[in-house]
Amino acid sequence: MTDQFKLVIGLHWAAVLFYVAATCFFLYGTFFAKERAVRRGTVASLPGLLLHGTALLIWWRIVGHGPYMDRFEVLSSNSWVLLATFLVFTRFYPRLKPAGVIVFPAAFLMVALGIFMRPEIRRATPIFRGIWLALHILFYKIALASIIIAMAFSIFYLMKNRNRLQEATWLPELPVIDLYAYRFAGFGFTFWAIGMIAGSIWAYQSWNSFWSWDPVQTWSLVTWIIFGLYLHLRRFFSWSGDRAAWLYVVCFSLAIVSLFITPFMKSSIHSVYFK
Repeated sequence: MTDQFKLVIGLHWAAVLFYVAATCFFLYGTFFAKERAVRRGTVASLPGLLLHGTALLIWWRIVGHGPYMDRFEVLSSNSWVLLATFLVFTRFYPRLKPAGVIVFPAAFLMVALGIFMRPEIRRATPIFRGIWLALHILFYKIALASIIIAMAFSIFYLMKNRNRLQEATWLPELPVIDLYAYRFAGFGFTFWAIGMIAGSIWAYQSWNSFWSWDPVQTWSLVTWIIFGLYLHLRRFFSWSGDRAAWLYVVCFSLAIVSLFITPFMKSSIHSVYFK
């Protein structure tokens, strides 16, 4: 077991090295308009993604449950889903690639942070098992990946509109940047909702109650409502540009609190993730 533990940590560090190399290539290629460097960055991330995924599968076999019971597992799987989601989208929509300047650093920082949080082998109780729990967690991870990409384009809009990135030929036009932020916010909003529904079904199976106003549940609902307000204002009141981008920054901040801070509350059943 000790050898397997060391193997998992080693594979994670190897993935971090590939992600750092990919980040360097991507940043250089993006800011200096070197398409070949961007391609190299994308290629460099693939071995890291493979090693990272292999490490997660080995860890899954060791602990006997999915990567959702320990801070290390949560951050590592968040990183993998973020990068995998980004690479899939950019395969079909190449104009999304500039978001990599946010996505790649976020990916390797989450993995590194997870390693430094002293990974522990912890067994899941019967309550923390089942297909609805797995779906609940997976949908939230996809939602997180989507809102990070939307955050990247919101930042790009605010900076380019203030002439700080006016000469950045690697960015699309302002209306396109604004549209990508809107669409990925909507994508994240949808998966956030599905994640909440799956979580409610799991809660009913475990505690005979769909909703208990747990701090994580409450913050998650509030965050989802604020995202809904953002989308509503954009769709029906023609919000766009700066004010939409700043509202999205607020939405994203609430999402980070909901996903990474409220689970620390001892009154939450989710605190088992971050003990």
